[in-house]
Amino acid sequence: MPLMPRESQLLYVLILACELGFWLILLAALVLRYLLRKEALSRVLLLGLPLTDLLLLAFTALDLRAGASATFAHGLAAAYIGFTVAFGGRAVKWADAHFARHFAAGPPPVKPPSRGWAAVRYEFNLWGRCVLACLITMALIEALLQVLGTSDATQALLDWHKHAFGCIVFWFFFGPVWTLATAWRRPG
Repeated sequence: MPLMPRESQLLYVLILACELGFWLILLAALVLRYLLRKEALSRVLLLGLPLTDLLLLAFTALDLRAGASATFAHGLAAAYIGFTVAFGGRAVKWADAHFARHFAAGPPPVKPPSRGWAAVRYEFNLWGRCVLACLITMALIEALLQVLGTSDATQALLDWHKHAFGCIVFWFFFGPVWTLATAWRRPG
């Protein structure tokens, strides 16, 4: 069994570190806001969330520029950034609502609709974010290809166009279409 290239291992670790960093920065910002009552400092910390994405993107581009062969991990880094840009704001709002409820006597978080046209619209909104995330991913892939140029060594990056399109189609059928088919079921 061939070993994973060292560059790929490092990129996977960096992607995981970025995800962990996102949640740790968010948690620290929420603790500052709700438990320590330092709202201005909390906002400053939240502005640091995009920095993890920028660092990951910079490392990915520099790794490719230094001569690393493009791997699945390089494309995954672009996809991670695309999805954090498209869904990061929702994740922050979700965490803020739950933290406020549990630690600051805030109102219960609003639950997403589960029936009728409201549920279908909600799922289409999520799917739209998925489309946005995939478009960002493909734009980043194209930018990375500009760094590398096209060759056989870039095939792993080019494959991400198919992965992104597959994600859009999969999400469409198991999000909006599924909800459209089941949103009028009787509550069990």
